[in-house]
Amino acid sequence: MEKYITTIMQLRVTCPGRSPDLVAILMRSVHLFRYANDVAMYYGSRSIVTARGFHIAITKSISESTLSSKTNWLIKRPLCPMSSAEVVDSSVDPPAKKRKLATGDSTAAKSVSLAISDMAQNGSSYSNEEIDEGLYSRQLYVLGHDAMRRMVISDVLISGLGGLGVEVAKNVILGGVKSVTLHDEAICEIADLTSQFYLTESDVGKNRAEACLPQLSELNTYVHTKVYTGGLTDDFIKQFRVVVLTNSSLEQQLKISEITHENDIALIIADTRGLFVQVFCDFGKEFTVVDTSGESPVSAMIASISRETEGVVTCLDDTRHGLEDGDYVTFSEILGMTELNGCLPKKIRVLGPYTFSIGDTSKYSEYVRGGIVTQVKMPKVLHFKPLKESIKEPEFIITDFAKFERPSQIHLAYITLHKFIEQNGGVPKPWNQEDASAFVSLAKTISATDGHDGFNVGLLETFAKISSGDVPPLNATIGGIVAQEVMKACSGKFSPIYQWLYFDALECLPSDLSKVSEGDCKVAGTRYDGQVAVFGNAFQQRLGALKYFIVGAGAIGCELLKNFAMMGIGASESGQITITDMDLIEKSNLNRQFLFRPSDVQRPKSVCAAKAVRHMNPAINVVAHENRVGQETERVYDDAFFESLDGVANALDNIDARIYMDRRCVYYRKPLLESGTLGTKGNTQVVVPFLTESYSSSQDPPEKSIPICTLKNFPNAIEHTLQWARDSFEGLFRQAAENAAQYLADAVFVERTLKLPGVQPLEVLESVKHALVDHRPTSLEDCVAWARCYWQEQYSDQIRQLLFNFPPDQLTSSGQPFWSGPKRCPTPLVFSVDDPLHIDYILAAANLKAQVYGIPQNRDREAIASMVKNVVVPEFVPKSGVKIAVTDAQMQVSNGAGNVDHDRINQLQEELPCKDDLNGLTISPLEFEKDDDTNLHMDFIVAASNLRAANYNIPPADRHKSKLIAGKIIPAIATTTSVVAGLACLELYKLAQGFNTLEPFKNGFVNLSLPFFGFSEPIAAPKMKYYEEEWTLWDRFEVEGELTLREFLDYFKEKYNLEITMLSQGVCMLYSFFMAKAKCVERMDLPMSEVVKKVSKKKLEPHVRALVFELCCNDSFGKDVEVPYVRYTLPDN
Repeated sequence: MEKYITTIMQLRVTCPGRSPDLVAILMRSVHLFRYANDVAMYYGSRSIVTARGFHIAITKSISESTLSSKTNWLIKRPLCPMSSAEVVDSSVDPPAKKRKLATGDSTAAKSVSLAISDMAQNGSSYSNEEIDEGLYSRQLYVLGHDAMRRMVISDVLISGLGGLGVEVAKNVILGGVKSVTLHDEAICEIADLTSQFYLTESDVGKNRAEACLPQLSELNTYVHTKVYTGGLTDDFIKQFRVVVLTNSSLEQQLKISEITHENDIALIIADTRGLFVQVFCDFGKEFTVVDTSGESPVSAMIASISRETEGVVTCLDDTRHGLEDGDYVTFSEILGMTELNGCLPKKIRVLGPYTFSIGDTSKYSEYVRGGIVTQVKMPKVLHFKPLKESIKEPEFIITDFAKFERPSQIHLAYITLHKFIEQNGGVPKPWNQEDASAFVSLAKTISATDGHDGFNVGLLETFAKISSGDVPPLNATIGGIVAQEVMKACSGKFSPIYQWLYFDALECLPSDLSKVSEGDCKVAGTRYDGQVAVFGNAFQQRLGALKYFIVGAGAIGCELLKNFAMMGIGASESGQITITDMDLIEKSNLNRQFLFRPSDVQRPKSVCAAKAVRHMNPAINVVAHENRVGQETERVYDDAFFESLDGVANALDNIDARIYMDRRCVYYRKPLLESGTLGTKGNTQVVVPFLTESYSSSQDPPEKSIPICTLKNFPNAIEHTLQWARDSFEGLFRQAAENAAQYLADAVFVERTLKLPGVQPLEVLESVKHALVDHRPTSLEDCVAWARCYWQEQYSDQIRQLLFNFPPDQLTSSGQPFWSGPKRCPTPLVFSVDDPLHIDYILAAANLKAQVYGIPQNRDREAIASMVKNVVVPEFVPKSGVKIAVTDAQMQVSNGAGNVDHDRINQLQEELPCKDDLNGLTISPLEFEKDDDTNLHMDFIVAASNLRAANYNIPPADRHKSKLIAGKIIPAIATTTSVVAGLACLELYKLAQGFNTLEPFKNGFVNLSLPFFGFSEPIAAPKMKYYEEEWTLWDRFEVEGELTLREFLDYFKEKYNLEITMLSQGVCMLYSFFMAKAKCVERMDLPMSEVVKKVSKKKLEPHVRALVFELCCNDSFGKDVEVPYVRYTLPDN
């Protein structure tokens, strides 16, 4: 039990952007411990929002729940059903060696390959076609190449092209399977336009699949997309690897389930009814999951291994192993107990954060030192039940910890709905009490006959009343989840839903359901009929009048804009959507940002996105901007703009912009919808004025950085060599070139440089002299000679000097080997023109050098190799007296101002060339661009990193992995984007309802790979107090100007009994109790606006209508108290 508590208390719901706080979840049931232990698959990455409130909702819901024998079955199976899984041994995956993937070689073990070979059609486990890495770049970092190879040979059938079906199809086609067949026998009706974004009014009366084929086929030209409008016969079904049924009858589901289960075809059934959702998965009698979580295998350096019957491995003190009970590991680089090197995967038992046991080691050799332990991902075989069995004995994925009993009741509701349709020829009428009562009576009969647990009359009545409805953002959310299940079925990557998933968003309805009438929800023959059936026409009018600001038109921005268009946001004369993004469309965007087409590449994202959604809903009023949000655009997004808004939806990819928009929303008191993704992980946060904390209320711990000494002299991981290579690129081709260019253009460059702190003046002037004198090339041959000599310096001479200072047999003061633990003893490299990696480096470095100086390039390898042979490399002899810092502290001391060589600085100033002698010389610094495969930037990074890895005997990284790390790429996939955008838009319904309590709102946390879904109430805005006055971040002092500084100070003393001790505006200190008397006297009788202008030395911009002042105050007892900021409104001109 303690093990489960420890694991659960370390559970971190991890998403991109910012790290959440530690979530302590105390659960009373062993089943829940097992459940949470399975979802606690990863710890501590960055995420967008805090999860502090997550444990509150869970502990509260559990304390209020009765885990009786009737409800225990809801959670008896963990997320990854170990009770139905077999563990199959596999060997460690070696790193990929090739960039283009034309072969069938697998990085998984042979046992895994054999196990999954049946998943692919025609018995072939891999495609012979190359994968377009330019298009699938970000998705490949989520799925991996092997999973993509299996996907590109998979044929998928999607039946039912309503709102849910088109969402699934969109994401699956973007994902890149072999083919997608769109099946539908239904004719388009006007109500289909509620959420089917590829249908228009002109398509009414046409087959839905045929009508949306042109738009879906444009999404990805690599996927063969076609239409089938006939019946689903046995022979037709057997063509496919995966079959998806949306909004289908139970009779059809059972019939097709028999075919798919017997033929090992994956079946996914999905249905949305109003605000309710159903998903069912059957991946066959035996389905192999190659990688259950998608997390990279963890590794750690070893401090010791005991030699006993229960051998204990201890990792270095600064390296938590990150393993869990039942994980498998293997070993490498161990000295002494060499029997473990390359051993078959061993199952471990965790003893602590730095220790674990591996079984009997008593017969092995004595451990000496060193070694690396690496986790081995083991495949699992899952056994699915067919629909007919599973519907009677369902096993559920919990989607909301606050609704433990809900899945069984929704399960009954769906069974009842099928029976109701069979008996009455259709679904219950919207908000019709008579139909709802008949539905509940039928449910009681079914429950009594079949023995279903749980019976909630209110829930069943609501289900009946909204079952005819169609909610666009819910289709988007479930469409993303189902599409990810399709990819799992095709690839074996990630844990599938086992086997039922139910979800509801009833919090979107008014708190008083009596306010929704049957008359207000009647079908009116409009495109919003599906949504009106749930919320009513009056609410639809409210949505149409909203004014929203979407910041960002990338992946999430496209999904938000599409959802807004389907929901009818800003579709009336008084409503409007403003979207801004300053970026242009790139090829790698097309895989996720579905509003764009290849013809849009290099065009503005916001403009193209707006144009696309106008086609989806011509009534939408959308205005596209190409502005960056920040202080520089506050004249555009000014008081009048923000005050006209009803809310803001962020779709940003960086923290600084998120924090800026958060501050603006707090200042203008506007709701904010925040969301983000990292691979299959995603989350949403809703910020509600006067209710919740803001996005910025939670601060992240600083990112863990690599010590400089580790980078410079003691790397032990490929991440270290890649960062070193990236730093080398910046230093050689950008920073040095920028310094030289500024020297040529700026007459006072040297004077400014001499004012820099520490050793920076010396470093900058050295770089200028190198660029303009020592290493200035005039031909490509000069560039090649420089590259060859620099290669020698970096990969041979510096290593020899390091080994001269610290020989391989060096001991520390404690008698331990110096080259042990995290320090890997390096080996100098010997240059060879016959080594492709060596020539890769010379070719890239020489041509990049030539580009900086405007010299014609030559990328012919033989020509470069020929030039290299003529280069004379100076002989190197290690020098005595050279100091090499072992720690960052030592390096900081050596770089301090006291160690600056002023004589060398004076000498450098004399040696710098006269600018008149450099007329005509143009130096062009290079900006690193990872996604251009022709610019040699990544060629240099890969070669430089792998050469340094060879120095230190670190396994190399291929170009794909190198680009991920060096380019700081955020893995992304369309499915997660669709899910989080849908969840964010569900919160918009609640904002439009005008809820003034926290309970209806939800922050969402998802990980589609596990799969895991968690929801919690937002954190309430923290309350502070001065005297007896409570306030939150949403409060402020309102002061109408114009007042003098003296009047301003007196105003707070007289009205609030607060003595202002410091007063600031931005970074300018306007007043303080310790200010010089002369300054104080000078400012006291000036108007506040004049004080601001005087201190900041800037004029107030014409658009500025108010100033923000920050205060430090003492109360009447002289005690410092926290108070809100001041909004000082300027008088009208």
